[in-house]
Amino acid sequence: MIKIKEAIVVEGKYDKMRVQPLFDTVVVETGGFRVFKDSEKRAVIRALAEKHGIILLTDSDGAGLMIRSYLKGMSGGKVKQAYVPEIKGKERRKKEYSKQGLLGVEGMTDDIITDAVMKSGATLWGEDEPLKSGITKGDFYELGLSGRENSSELRSRLLKKLGFPQYMTANALLAAVNMLYGKDELEKLMSEIQ
Repeated sequence: MIKIKEAIVVEGKYDKMRVQPLFDTVVVETGGFRVFKDSEKRAVIRALAEKHGIILLTDSDGAGLMIRSYLKGMSGGKVKQAYVPEIKGKERRKKEYSKQGLLGVEGMTDDIITDAVMKSGATLWGEDEPLKSGITKGDFYELGLSGRENSSELRSRLLKKLGFPQYMTANALLAAVNMLYGKDELEKLMSEIQ
């Protein structure tokens, strides 16, 4: 697994499932065109772009390019572009070829995906740029964000304060918080919502 600083933004859940095992970073899926109407998802992407930067990794078809262009324009932060090649074919899970007959991100090999992300200028975490304090599931428990009677309500308040989607799981929230905040910053945010 390659540990990179930027978050990776992909189109759909199968793209996310394909990319997540290759990189130690947050991988956010847009839900395809739903991102155009999902203000909370856009807020998460914008926050990630401003804090650490994002790498856009969409399909090479017309829809992927449209989503990529939209995200680049609305992000306002550090945006890098990762492109997969146009390869004819269809994903195994699909019955029919896509409109343009091209493989999407989910149909690419590990090497193609890794190469595309690294060529985008991805920043490797190094000794001179350590990860933040490493907020753990244990920290989430101690702060009341998981495993407690009112954890769901507390997470909901934190998600609202951060402008994140209300449907984020505790694990997705943990990953996003680890990208954006240190433990001290999270504790301060928690004191503001309790």
